[in-house]
Amino acid sequence: MDSSFLHELVPCQENKLARRKLLKSLLAVASGYTAARLLLDPYAVGASSPLPQDAAVANVDADTIHYSFGETQIEGYLAKPKGDSKYPAILVIHDRAGLNGSVRDVTKRFAAEGFVAMAPDLLSGAGGTGKFKGPEVAAAVNRIPINIGLDDLKAGFEYLQKNPNVDPQKISVVGFGWGGWRAFSLASMEPDLYRTVVFYASTPVNGLEDVHAPVLANYAQFDFRNTGNAIPTRNQMKELGKKFSYFDYPNTYAGFFSPGPRFDSDAAKLAWSRTLDFLRS
Repeated sequence: MDSSFLHELVPCQENKLARRKLLKSLLAVASGYTAARLLLDPYAVGASSPLPQDAAVANVDADTIHYSFGETQIEGYLAKPKGDSKYPAILVIHDRAGLNGSVRDVTKRFAAEGFVAMAPDLLSGAGGTGKFKGPEVAAAVNRIPINIGLDDLKAGFEYLQKNPNVDPQKISVVGFGWGGWRAFSLASMEPDLYRTVVFYASTPVNGLEDVHAPVLANYAQFDFRNTGNAIPTRNQMKELGKKFSYFDYPNTYAGFFSPGPRFDSDAAKLAWSRTLDFLRS
Protein backbone atom coordinates (compact mmCIF):
# COMPACT_ATOMS: atom_id res chain seq x y z
CA MET A 1 0.00 0.00 0.00
CA ASP A 2 1.29 3.43 -0.92
CA SER A 3 1.52 5.46 2.30
CA SER A 4 1.80 8.82 0.56
CA PHE A 5 -1.75 9.73 1.55
CA LEU A 6 -0.55 9.81 5.16
CA HIS A 7 1.43 12.93 4.37
CA GLU A 8 -1.84 14.81 4.23
CA LEU A 9 -2.86 13.40 7.60
CA VAL A 10 0.29 14.64 9.34
CA PRO A 11 0.94 18.28 8.39
CA CYS A 12 4.48 19.50 8.98
CA GLN A 13 3.36 22.21 11.38
CA GLU A 14 1.77 19.73 13.81
CA ASN A 15 3.51 18.85 17.00
CA LYS A 16 6.16 16.18 16.44
CA LEU A 17 4.94 14.13 19.38
CA ALA A 18 1.45 13.92 17.91
CA ARG A 19 2.90 12.68 14.65
CA ARG A 20 4.86 9.99 16.45
CA LYS A 21 1.75 8.82 18.30
CA LEU A 22 -0.02 8.52 14.95
CA LEU A 23 2.89 6.50 13.58
CA LYS A 24 2.75 4.10 16.52
CA SER A 25 -0.99 3.57 16.13
CA LEU A 26 -0.66 2.97 12.40
CA LEU A 27 2.13 0.46 12.85
CA ALA A 28 0.42 -1.40 15.68
CA VAL A 29 -1.93 -3.10 13.23
CA ALA A 30 1.03 -4.57 11.40
CA SER A 31 1.51 -7.25 14.05
CA GLY A 32 -1.67 -8.99 12.93
CA TYR A 33 -0.60 -9.47 9.33
CA THR A 34 0.08 -12.96 8.00
CA ALA A 35 3.00 -14.24 5.97
CA ALA A 36 1.13 -13.46 2.78
CA ARG A 37 1.94 -9.83 3.41
CA LEU A 38 5.57 -10.61 2.65
CA LEU A 39 4.59 -11.10 -0.97
CA LEU A 40 4.65 -7.31 -1.22
CA ASP A 41 8.41 -7.47 -0.77
CA PRO A 42 9.61 -11.08 -1.06
CA TYR A 43 13.30 -10.19 -1.27
CA ALA A 44 13.37 -8.17 1.97
CA VAL A 45 14.66 -11.06 4.03
CA GLY A 46 17.96 -12.33 5.34
CA ALA A 47 20.34 -11.81 8.21
CA SER A 48 23.83 -11.79 6.72
CA SER A 49 25.66 -9.89 4.01
CA PRO A 50 26.23 -11.44 0.56
CA LEU A 51 29.64 -9.75 0.57
CA PRO A 52 32.68 -11.71 1.73
CA GLN A 53 33.65 -11.14 5.33
CA ASP A 54 37.41 -10.77 5.52
CA ALA A 55 40.12 -9.44 7.80
CA ALA A 56 39.34 -5.84 6.81
CA VAL A 57 36.26 -5.88 9.05
CA ALA A 58 38.56 -6.43 12.02
CA ASN A 59 39.76 -2.86 11.54
CA VAL A 60 36.25 -1.48 12.05
CA ASP A 61 34.59 -0.09 15.17
CA ALA A 62 30.81 -0.59 15.17
CA ASP A 63 28.10 0.12 17.71
CA THR A 64 24.48 1.12 18.20
CA ILE A 65 23.94 4.87 18.40
CA HIS A 66 20.98 7.19 19.02
CA TYR A 67 20.10 10.60 17.71
CA SER A 68 17.09 12.81 18.31
CA PHE A 69 14.38 14.17 16.09
CA GLY A 70 11.78 16.11 17.99
CA GLU A 71 10.55 13.92 20.83
CA THR A 72 11.83 10.71 19.25
CA GLN A 73 15.09 8.86 19.86
CA ILE A 74 16.11 7.20 16.61
CA GLU A 75 18.32 4.16 16.89
CA GLY A 76 21.02 3.53 14.33
CA TYR A 77 24.00 1.33 13.65
CA LEU A 78 27.28 3.17 13.08
CA ALA A 79 30.53 1.67 11.80
CA LYS A 80 33.81 3.45 11.12
CA PRO A 81 37.46 2.65 10.49
CA LYS A 82 39.55 2.42 13.65
CA GLY A 83 41.34 5.68 14.39
CA ASP A 84 40.49 9.35 14.74
CA SER A 85 40.94 10.62 11.18
CA LYS A 86 38.20 12.27 9.12
CA TYR A 87 36.50 10.04 6.58
CA PRO A 88 33.79 10.36 3.95
CA ALA A 89 30.44 9.13 5.25
CA ILE A 90 27.45 7.14 4.04
CA LEU A 91 23.87 7.14 5.27
CA VAL A 92 22.57 3.61 4.59
CA ILE A 93 18.79 3.27 4.15
CA HIS A 94 17.31 -0.17 4.74
CA ASP A 95 14.63 -1.85 2.66
CA ARG A 96 11.38 -3.34 3.96
CA ALA A 97 13.31 -5.84 6.06
CA GLY A 98 14.24 -3.00 8.42
CA LEU A 99 17.55 -2.62 10.21
CA ASN A 100 18.53 -6.29 10.21
CA GLY A 101 21.80 -8.22 10.20
CA SER A 102 22.25 -7.81 6.46
CA VAL A 103 22.10 -4.01 6.71
CA ARG A 104 24.52 -4.02 9.63
CA ASP A 105 26.95 -6.18 7.65
CA VAL A 106 26.83 -3.88 4.63
CA THR A 107 27.35 -0.90 6.93
CA LYS A 108 30.47 -2.58 8.35
CA ARG A 109 31.71 -3.34 4.85
CA PHE A 110 31.47 0.34 3.94
CA ALA A 111 33.49 1.13 7.05
CA ALA A 112 36.10 -1.44 6.03
CA GLU A 113 36.40 0.48 2.76
CA GLY A 114 37.20 3.74 4.54
CA PHE A 115 33.80 5.32 5.23
CA VAL A 116 31.92 6.26 8.36
CA ALA A 117 28.63 4.48 7.69
CA MET A 118 25.39 4.84 9.64
CA ALA A 119 22.14 2.95 9.11
CA PRO A 120 19.14 4.39 10.97
CA ASP A 121 16.26 2.18 12.04
CA LEU A 122 13.29 3.96 10.52
CA LEU A 123 10.98 1.87 12.70
CA SER A 124 12.42 3.51 15.83
CA GLY A 125 9.26 5.56 16.34
CA ALA A 126 7.29 2.32 16.61
CA GLY A 127 9.68 0.49 18.91
CA GLY A 128 12.34 -0.58 16.42
CA THR A 129 12.74 -3.38 13.89
CA GLY A 130 13.29 -5.92 16.66
CA LYS A 131 9.76 -5.41 17.93
CA PHE A 132 8.34 -7.09 14.82
CA LYS A 133 8.73 -10.68 13.66
CA GLY A 134 8.97 -12.17 10.19
CA PRO A 135 6.54 -10.64 7.69
CA GLU A 136 5.36 -8.15 10.31
CA VAL A 137 8.53 -6.11 9.62
CA ALA A 138 7.69 -5.46 5.96
CA ALA A 139 4.10 -4.66 6.87
CA ALA A 140 5.26 -2.20 9.53
CA VAL A 141 7.78 -0.51 7.25
CA ASN A 142 5.09 -0.05 4.62
CA ARG A 143 3.14 2.01 7.14
CA ILE A 144 5.82 4.56 7.93
CA PRO A 145 4.41 7.90 6.76
CA ILE A 146 6.65 9.34 4.05
CA ASN A 147 7.28 12.65 5.77
CA ILE A 148 8.24 11.03 9.10
CA GLY A 149 10.72 8.69 7.41
CA LEU A 150 12.31 11.55 5.48
CA ASP A 151 12.47 13.70 8.61
CA ASP A 152 14.34 10.90 10.38
CA LEU A 153 16.78 10.64 7.48
CA LYS A 154 17.43 14.38 7.41
CA ALA A 155 18.17 14.22 11.12
CA GLY A 156 20.53 11.31 10.42
CA PHE A 157 22.33 13.38 7.80
CA GLU A 158 22.75 16.18 10.34
CA TYR A 159 24.04 13.65 12.88
CA LEU A 160 26.77 12.62 10.46
CA GLN A 161 27.63 16.25 9.71
CA LYS A 162 28.40 16.76 13.40
CA ASN A 163 30.39 13.55 13.84
CA PRO A 164 34.05 14.47 14.52
CA ASN A 165 35.28 11.61 12.30
CA VAL A 166 33.26 12.71 9.27
CA ASP A 167 34.27 14.99 6.43
CA PRO A 168 31.02 17.01 6.23
CA GLN A 169 31.64 17.82 2.56
CA LYS A 170 31.53 14.15 1.57
CA ILE A 171 28.38 12.60 3.02
CA SER A 172 26.57 10.29 0.61
CA VAL A 173 23.44 8.15 0.80
CA VAL A 174 22.83 4.56 -0.34
CA GLY A 175 19.32 3.11 -0.34
CA PHE A 176 18.00 -0.38 -1.09
CA GLY A 177 14.55 -1.10 -2.52
CA TRP A 178 12.08 0.75 -0.31
CA GLY A 179 15.04 2.79 0.96
CA GLY A 180 16.17 3.61 -2.57
CA TRP A 181 13.21 5.88 -3.26
CA ARG A 182 13.93 7.64 0.00
CA ALA A 183 17.60 8.03 -0.88
CA PHE A 184 16.58 9.64 -4.18
CA SER A 185 14.11 11.88 -2.35
CA LEU A 186 16.73 12.90 0.21
CA ALA A 187 18.93 14.01 -2.68
CA SER A 188 16.30 16.62 -3.56
CA MET A 189 16.10 17.84 0.04
CA GLU A 190 19.79 18.03 1.05
CA PRO A 191 21.82 20.34 -1.20
CA ASP A 192 25.01 19.33 0.64
CA LEU A 193 24.67 15.63 -0.20
CA TYR A 194 27.80 14.37 -2.00
CA ARG A 195 26.62 11.25 -3.86
CA THR A 196 23.42 9.19 -4.09
CA VAL A 197 23.19 5.46 -4.87
CA VAL A 198 19.94 3.55 -5.28
CA PHE A 199 19.33 -0.17 -5.73
CA TYR A 200 16.20 -1.35 -7.60
CA ALA A 201 14.16 1.66 -6.58
CA SER A 202 11.42 3.78 -8.09
CA THR A 203 12.07 7.39 -9.05
CA PRO A 204 10.33 10.20 -7.16
CA VAL A 205 7.69 11.95 -9.24
CA ASN A 206 8.56 15.37 -7.84
CA GLY A 207 11.73 17.14 -6.80
CA LEU A 208 14.26 16.01 -9.41
CA GLU A 209 14.93 19.64 -10.30
CA ASP A 210 16.31 20.10 -6.77
CA VAL A 211 18.76 17.19 -6.91
CA HIS A 212 22.33 18.46 -6.64
CA ALA A 213 24.27 15.26 -5.99
CA PRO A 214 25.19 12.88 -8.83
CA VAL A 215 22.99 9.76 -8.76
CA LEU A 216 23.93 6.14 -9.56
CA ALA A 217 21.15 3.57 -9.95
CA ASN A 218 21.57 -0.22 -9.92
CA TYR A 219 18.63 -1.99 -11.57
CA ALA A 220 17.67 -5.66 -11.95
CA GLN A 221 16.69 -6.81 -15.43
CA PHE A 222 13.60 -8.66 -14.26
CA ASP A 223 12.40 -6.00 -11.85
CA PHE A 224 9.50 -4.95 -14.05
CA ARG A 225 8.20 -2.53 -11.45
CA ASN A 226 11.26 -0.27 -11.30
CA THR A 227 13.74 -0.92 -14.11
CA GLY A 228 11.41 0.65 -16.65
CA ASN A 229 12.14 3.95 -14.89
CA ALA A 230 15.77 3.91 -16.01
CA ILE A 231 15.56 5.57 -19.41
CA PRO A 232 12.80 8.09 -18.53
CA THR A 233 14.74 9.04 -15.39
CA ARG A 234 17.96 9.41 -17.38
CA ASN A 235 16.22 11.60 -19.94
CA GLN A 236 14.50 13.78 -17.35
CA MET A 237 17.68 14.23 -15.32
CA LYS A 238 19.58 15.14 -18.49
CA GLU A 239 16.98 17.75 -19.41
CA LEU A 240 17.35 19.22 -15.93
CA GLY A 241 21.13 19.30 -16.21
CA LYS A 242 21.57 16.66 -13.48
CA LYS A 243 24.09 13.83 -13.32
CA PHE A 244 22.48 10.40 -13.49
CA SER A 245 23.98 7.07 -14.50
CA TYR A 246 22.65 3.54 -14.20
CA PHE A 247 23.48 -0.12 -14.70
CA ASP A 248 21.03 -2.89 -15.56
CA TYR A 249 22.20 -6.28 -14.27
CA PRO A 250 21.21 -9.12 -16.66
CA ASN A 251 19.17 -12.08 -15.45
CA THR A 252 18.59 -10.61 -11.99
CA TYR A 253 15.57 -9.75 -9.88
CA ALA A 254 15.02 -6.96 -7.38
CA GLY A 255 16.90 -7.98 -4.27
CA PHE A 256 19.90 -9.45 -6.08
CA PHE A 257 22.22 -7.70 -3.60
CA SER A 258 20.53 -9.04 -0.47
CA PRO A 259 20.64 -12.57 1.00
CA GLY A 260 17.66 -14.64 0.01
CA PRO A 261 16.25 -16.50 -2.99
CA ARG A 262 16.99 -13.62 -5.38
CA PHE A 263 20.61 -13.09 -4.39
CA ASP A 264 23.04 -13.11 -7.33
CA SER A 265 26.68 -13.31 -6.27
CA ASP A 266 28.22 -12.00 -9.51
CA ALA A 267 25.81 -9.09 -9.81
CA ALA A 268 26.20 -8.21 -6.11
CA LYS A 269 29.99 -8.10 -6.36
CA LEU A 270 29.91 -6.01 -9.53
CA ALA A 271 27.35 -3.58 -8.08
CA TRP A 272 29.46 -3.28 -4.92
CA SER A 273 32.57 -2.42 -6.95
CA ARG A 274 30.73 0.13 -9.07
CA THR A 275 29.13 1.69 -6.00
CA LEU A 276 32.48 2.12 -4.26
CA ASP A 277 34.06 3.65 -7.38
CA PHE A 278 31.18 6.09 -7.65
CA LEU A 279 31.27 7.09 -3.99
CA ARG A 280 35.01 7.71 -4.22
CA SER A 281 34.86 9.71 -7.43
